[in-house]
Amino acid sequence: MSQERGAPASVVPLEELSSWPEELCRRELPSMVPRLLSMYRHSDSWMEHIQILKILVEMFLPHMNHLTLEQNFFSPVLPKTVKLFDDMMYELTSQARGLSSQNLEIQTTLRNILETMVQLLGALTGCVQHICATQESIILENIHSLPSSVLHVIKSTFVHCKNSESVYSGRLHLVSDLLQALFKEAYSLQKQLMELLDMVSMDPLVDENVDILNMVTVIHSLLEICSVISSMDHAFHANTWKFIIKQSLKHQSVIKSQLKHKEIITSLCEDILLSFHSCVQLAEQMTESDAQDNADYRLFQKTLKLCRFFANSLLHYTKEFLPFLSDSCCTLHQLYLQIHSKFPPSLYAVRISKAQQEEIAGAFLLTLDPLITQLLTFQPFVQVVLDSRLELPCELQFPQCLLLVVIMDKLPAQPEDVQTLWCTESQASETTTRVSLLRAIFYSFEQCSGELSLPVHLQGVRSQGQAEGAITLYQHVCVHLCAFIASFHPSLFPELDAALLNAVLSASMITSLLAVDAWCFVARYGSAELCAHHVTIVAHLIKSCPGECYQLTNLSILFRRLFFFMAPPQQVEFIQKFPPKEAENLPLWQCISFQALPAELRKQTAHEVSGVGTAQCKKWLRGTRTLGELESLNTVLSALLAVCQSATEALDIGQQTAVVEVGSQLWSFLNVKLVTGQPYVQQTFNLLLPLLGFFIQTLDPQLICQVVTLQTSLLRLEPPDHVRLAVLDFVSSLGKLFIPQAIQDKILPNLSSIFALLLTDRNWLLEQHTLEAFTQFAEGTNHEEIVPQCLSSEETKNKVVSFLEKTGFVDETAAARVERVKQERGVFWEPFAKVTAEAAKWSSSQPYAKRARRELPLEEEYRSALQAVAGALEALELLLQKSPAPDWLLMKMEALQGRIDTLKRHVL
Repeated sequence: MSQERGAPASVVPLEELSSWPEELCRRELPSMVPRLLSMYRHSDSWMEHIQILKILVEMFLPHMNHLTLEQNFFSPVLPKTVKLFDDMMYELTSQARGLSSQNLEIQTTLRNILETMVQLLGALTGCVQHICATQESIILENIHSLPSSVLHVIKSTFVHCKNSESVYSGRLHLVSDLLQALFKEAYSLQKQLMELLDMVSMDPLVDENVDILNMVTVIHSLLEICSVISSMDHAFHANTWKFIIKQSLKHQSVIKSQLKHKEIITSLCEDILLSFHSCVQLAEQMTESDAQDNADYRLFQKTLKLCRFFANSLLHYTKEFLPFLSDSCCTLHQLYLQIHSKFPPSLYAVRISKAQQEEIAGAFLLTLDPLITQLLTFQPFVQVVLDSRLELPCELQFPQCLLLVVIMDKLPAQPEDVQTLWCTESQASETTTRVSLLRAIFYSFEQCSGELSLPVHLQGVRSQGQAEGAITLYQHVCVHLCAFIASFHPSLFPELDAALLNAVLSASMITSLLAVDAWCFVARYGSAELCAHHVTIVAHLIKSCPGECYQLTNLSILFRRLFFFMAPPQQVEFIQKFPPKEAENLPLWQCISFQALPAELRKQTAHEVSGVGTAQCKKWLRGTRTLGELESLNTVLSALLAVCQSATEALDIGQQTAVVEVGSQLWSFLNVKLVTGQPYVQQTFNLLLPLLGFFIQTLDPQLICQVVTLQTSLLRLEPPDHVRLAVLDFVSSLGKLFIPQAIQDKILPNLSSIFALLLTDRNWLLEQHTLEAFTQFAEGTNHEEIVPQCLSSEETKNKVVSFLEKTGFVDETAAARVERVKQERGVFWEPFAKVTAEAAKWSSSQPYAKRARRELPLEEEYRSALQAVAGALEALELLLQKSPAPDWLLMKMEALQGRIDTLKRHVL
């Protein structure tokens, strides 16, 4: 072995030097130290090295001039000492796998190496203790070799101890006592070194010197040690962090631009997450074991205290070095999201008791709240949180929504420029775009489909005289959003208007409803004039919508609700601006509930809408009755339906009769082929059924017979769902009607056939509506004999019985329901999100401009012309069904056929 090679070559034996008195050492210092240093440099024996080092430290170091220690002692000695330690560590690691209880030689060798390393660490401890004992204030440059050498040795020791299980291959017990001694010595050495470094003073007027670089190196070395000991000794780990933060702040003025802030923040965030996960796991174990007063609970409290310490350290560091944390904002953002993704009520959190939830929230999560406050004014953090390219996995969408709500709650207390920073969009470059906070909230809210559908519950706001109660995510966001709007700075109103309108026009129904709720709050919170202004704007938007689309549906809902908030004088002005007696305004009046109007206005407007509606229907009946005109006819029917739904009592008998007459005449033009093949005809069908249903008691029995017969034939062809729903609404109303004996044989079999077909439908939504409609019909009808005829099979009968008895529900646990929702989101939501990411994410409601086509530039004109021809042929077909063809018709049709053949040759 290398420690056995060589022998002392000094004039005075080393054993004799060890017994020299203090005075002799002081006197012989000039001659003996150079000689010992020479021996130290040239010796090949590990044991001799340690012996010389101990003599230098214990006998001669106390008598050296502290101003020359670096030059005369540390620089010559410590590099060789570090190399010696590294050599021993290499030898130790190389031979450790051969350790066994039978191989006594390797066991003895390894134990000797470990004992020598312990002695080396003890010698370094002596160096550090000497500096601490002899100097009140230390200039780092005078001892700069000492901290770097000591930290290298400490880190190497801790790494070896941490990896000892794998290094010693299951034979750890043979050397565990010496490893423990080695760890304790390194532990003690680091504590002494931190005490020494605490005595270092630096000149704040000096921008950059060797001291600054040395201190920065020390802090970064301690940071590396932190990552090693994090899982070994929690208290020591925390104390090391405490020292790092303390020294960083102590020398902040001179080292702030030299520190690797990103590494410090990243390491601190990693340690926060590790301790938090440990805390949550302990809480889960206690919940499962249902135990509180035990060792697990004490460990839980200790870990929670560690979480709080790390959070406060991060808070302190962030506060002092915020201008240097631009590249750490993503890490801080992710920290917040990761923590809240693993904490209830997140779907991805573990199950922990309410008591532990409150403890963690009070002792740890609350300390993160000031961190968000500190970051509010920091533009790089704003950019990270509101980045238009931000793509988060499912488990982080809910925490992102919560974070945005927290930020929204804090903004009213901030200056106008900070509010503007968050609430306005910005494009820093071609690839970097920041959306506004409001748009981000609506988008993030939309991503929380699982949390909204369960729904998850959050802690509510304490109201007067009532305790806090759990509220849904929808309520949580809506309440905080409205509170934010109430405090919105006037200069940001354009941003608010744009964000609300964009969300109202969203393809997501739940997002649109949230925006509608918020807009209604604005209408109620603001003045009557503001509400009227908004109603007028939405009215113009509705009139400008090109045909049926989901945006028109969303705007109609908003318009209907806003109209209820209008004051009577503004309602009068609206009626004057958009008079219901003009057909062009019927698209608006079809959206309005006439119950929103005072009695007199309700009667006036209902009369006018009814009058212009029936007149337009008669005009269509007198005209060419083409399919192209059905869109405007459907708008008229929808307006008449709105009157019947909310103001039937305002119509006199004559007006009601007129509505029934035009409805009956329009129905006579419908047939199975038209309804199954034309969407506009389907809409007409869907509107006529509820319109006639309002007057079911006064309808001609023959007309009822025609309606039911057509419905039966139609259902056998499996029409679209919305058509089947319209059929349901009508047949359920027949339960109120006594059907005359003369037509019972025509109506009752068809009714039973309709219910039998719909009760076997596999669409869950139609099934539910059918059960409700059948129940309503069965409870009200006088023709009880038809009820059993509707139950065509035992399965159908059982389904109805289960519905009536409220049985047959799937018994699903809360945990199973959460897992199902998470899986459903993955199946249904993620593919949709990927497809629409570019089109929907952060986009405005404006459609993209159509791309010019290189081929067939007149294709749309071709389509329009062909559609006109098809419409004319359909009109001709209807005429042939009503009356004999004139003599000249066949000749004209043959001429048209000739022109079609000519055109076909051009196409080919």
